[in-house]
Amino acid sequence: MILPGKHLSPHRALIGVGAEILAQLDRPREVSDLWDRVRAVRGSRQAGAPLSFDWFVLALTFLYTIYAVEDADGLVRPGQGAP
Repeated sequence: MILPGKHLSPHRALIGVGAEILAQLDRPREVSDLWDRVRAVRGSRQAGAPLSFDWFVLALTFLYTIYAVEDADGLVRPGQGAP
């Protein structure tokens, strides 16, 4: 689930989805804007697997848990590391 494996492609693993999310954080963004950008990038790829909002939120939660992103006044931004 977190890492890709025999039955889970990198495009579906949380670490892969998280990388796609981080790639879109060139500046702090609202969750809805981030969701739209990630879906647009995935849709432009030929082999892009569909991504549900639930899986997107799970990947975002994973990134928050490992301090890779943080919440700043309702915006998601890259994290500053563990406190």
